[in-house]
Amino acid sequence: MGDPAALAGMLPFDSIGLYEQPKPRFIFKMPRVVPDQKAKFESDDLFKRLSRESEVRYTGYRDRPPEERQMRFTSGCREGHTEIAFISTGTNLQLVFDHSPYNNRGCDFQKENGKVHIVSRFIMNGVCVRWRGSIDLEKLEGIGCLELDEERAAIEDAALRDQIERYNQRLRDFEDKQRAYREHGEELRAHSHVHAQRFHQSRQPPHGANPTHPHAAHPVHIKPHSQGALIS
Repeated sequence: MGDPAALAGMLPFDSIGLYEQPKPRFIFKMPRVVPDQKAKFESDDLFKRLSRESEVRYTGYRDRPPEERQMRFTSGCREGHTEIAFISTGTNLQLVFDHSPYNNRGCDFQKENGKVHIVSRFIMNGVCVRWRGSIDLEKLEGIGCLELDEERAAIEDAALRDQIERYNQRLRDFEDKQRAYREHGEELRAHSHVHAQRFHQSRQPPHGANPTHPHAAHPVHIKPHSQGALIS
């Protein structure tokens, strides 16, 4: 059985309203590596086991005849990829490497007769590692181990620091915008309050003046009755 956790952990090197709060328009991508790669490589149990030179075997095309598997393995190596497993732990790895015929740093058929020497770099569980080993072209078995890739680790560490700094800067800019919106809103509310007070005061009568009744009584003139003749 393979180790799905280890396999999954491998990475190749490759207009706003008046009072509306601004929304963040950036996403923090998950880092490719952990902050202290060397410490994790030296302390993690899985890396401790895989860093010891162990027996490995080719795991591709298990249902095919041996001759076809040998051909498939050789063809895959020349294309720059293969699949292996550590026999002791069952950990499966998908290896990708430089297959240029003018560059033997990743795949070398000339170093040892009947074997291919492979060096594959990748990120596993947040740590930059390098698989180094050799596999017999006929038996499709060999030996190999994982090493900490310090050169690549330094590059990824610098990229991680830059990513964190850019994220923090965007976060600071976002907080500054929020603060500016809050201050602007408070200024508008204060101005509206002052304007409302002035308007209310302008509608009040002068101090000490009697308010005029909207319906003042008109004077009533009573005429005396005319003296009429007495009828007997």
